[in-house]
Amino acid sequence: MTTPVTIIGAGLGGLTLARVLHVHGIPATIYEAEASPDQRSQGGMLDIHDDTGQPALQAADLMDEFRGIILEGREATRVLAPDGTVLYDDDSTRGRPEVLRGELRRILLDSLPAGTVRWGHKVSGVRTLGAGRHEVTFADGGTTVTNLLVGADGAWSRVRPLLSDATPEYIGRSFIETYLFDADTRHPAGAKAVGAGALFALAPGKGIQAHRESGGTLHTYVALSEPQDWFAGIDFTDAAAATARIAQEFDGWAPELTALITDGETPPVLRTLNALPDEHRWDRVPGVTLLGDAAHLSAPNGEGANLAMYDGAELGEAIAAHPDDLEAALTAYERALFPRSAAAATGGAELHELLFGDNAPHGLISMFTGHEEA
Repeated sequence: MTTPVTIIGAGLGGLTLARVLHVHGIPATIYEAEASPDQRSQGGMLDIHDDTGQPALQAADLMDEFRGIILEGREATRVLAPDGTVLYDDDSTRGRPEVLRGELRRILLDSLPAGTVRWGHKVSGVRTLGAGRHEVTFADGGTTVTNLLVGADGAWSRVRPLLSDATPEYIGRSFIETYLFDADTRHPAGAKAVGAGALFALAPGKGIQAHRESGGTLHTYVALSEPQDWFAGIDFTDAAAATARIAQEFDGWAPELTALITDGETPPVLRTLNALPDEHRWDRVPGVTLLGDAAHLSAPNGEGANLAMYDGAELGEAIAAHPDDLEAALTAYERALFPRSAAAATGGAELHELLFGDNAPHGLISMFTGHEEA
């Protein structure tokens, strides 16, 4: 193949695709809206699954680099009752080592030839030219034409409309994100509550979830099942007022848990949760496809990044197997993608029911232990 594959989005999925193609000697160009790899924080911890994320890294020939960024011990999991009682505590490993998303992105970026990623290229439009060719227009007025366009550009993909009319819809729940730093010294009660890995403190409709990242950094996601209008009534530009309002929803909870909200050292950031239909799919359109959240955005369940990387690897392998027949490659890729995506979306909804449904947190504990909780 002489024409480079054109990838929109330098997230984990798009980077994995480019790397797997590079391993097979196939050129690719990634266009990314952000001005540089350091423009924003890349999020928190990821557990890399042995059936999706790790095989993707194997296909990308990056397993040694991956092993070098694993944070040992972060697979530990605790479930606490709102009063701070420990309901479940497990420090065993489950074949899903934890890494920082930013570090994983770095090793993927470092594995690509210089110039593969074109930073500062925000897509303003895409159009079909016929015969499988597409034109991408950027905000600065520039354009590029490609024989293979891959939308790896996330929830609000600019490429998706070429294939599907589906748009993400709010799932009825949002996360509020905050951080504590040097927690073992400065926030010892919160650090003790979180433990070595992940914390879940849950009740029906809400919860406080946190993860120990590198060093003493605690990364907290507060979950509330409220309509968007409810969150719109909070002024998140006033960090102190927003923090107090969110903490109010956890009145009566153990102070070491509410301190993960009230002692936050970064302004609280609202993350609304959206999803595409569980069975999202499209008819084959020559010369274009999707991967990751652009293809199958669902309620966060630990699968999103893993699936995006796996999508990227599978698509890269399909192209390498059919370098002179792109349609055969895309057909094979999508034939496997659709049922995989639907299963993951169903699993995400089921996990959220365990986390925030009427039986929380006991449903989650049952999942961990394999037997019913009272």
